[in-house]
Amino acid sequence: MKLIVGLGNPGAKYAQNRHNIGFMALDRIAEDHGFAPWKSRFQGQVSEGRLGSERVVLLKPQTFMNLSGQAVSEAMRYLKLDPADVIVLHDELDLAPSKLRLKQGGGHAGHNGLRSMIQHIGDGFARVRLGIGHPGHKDAVAGYVLRDFAKADADWLDDLMRGISDGAAYLAAGDGSRFQNAVAQRVAPARNAGPKADAPAQISAPQARVAKPAPEPEPDPRSALQKLADKFR
Repeated sequence: MKLIVGLGNPGAKYAQNRHNIGFMALDRIAEDHGFAPWKSRFQGQVSEGRLGSERVVLLKPQTFMNLSGQAVSEAMRYLKLDPADVIVLHDELDLAPSKLRLKQGGGHAGHNGLRSMIQHIGDGFARVRLGIGHPGHKDAVAGYVLRDFAKADADWLDDLMRGISDGAAYLAAGDGSRFQNAVAQRVAPARNAGPKADAPAQISAPQARVAKPAPEPEPDPRSALQKLADKFR
């Protein structure tokens, strides 16, 4: 069994905040993969289902970000899971928007949700870092993460959510490479995946015009001496 945690803040006020991208990813997984309806449990919202052959519990802590570890530790105790069974999806300031990275273990880098989790369960869990970009100055960070995504972010955000859902079974199975490939195919599809928009139109065989070859010159029957004589006539 895997416990997949999305970090965010509860309530409609925060639903579209950059800080809530972890909640958004879990909502997309649950919807696309036919998980059970969300219910209140473990100081959070929980939905259960399967990703591939893996039984999975999705958890959105409702304790607010800086107390996320309380909900996660309660769920782990009940489900008898170790930190290695936990995967956390969270916003990442140090990655450009739409970028995604996997990481096993490590520190919290100032993220209050990760800090709380490390305090409660240690640092042995896996992280899916979801890039939201940086406002440019540390004093602007709090306001930036607690503001909604801009309209201009809608396309890449939808692609990222679709990619995470596409690769969710690989994530649950611990196949990080295939998970990241699934995301990349949504966010940055291969250039040769379809016809290029600026490719020149191809003429079909029935329409193609084939130029007629120039006629070959007929051989000159004159001898070299006759050719020379004809020049002076």
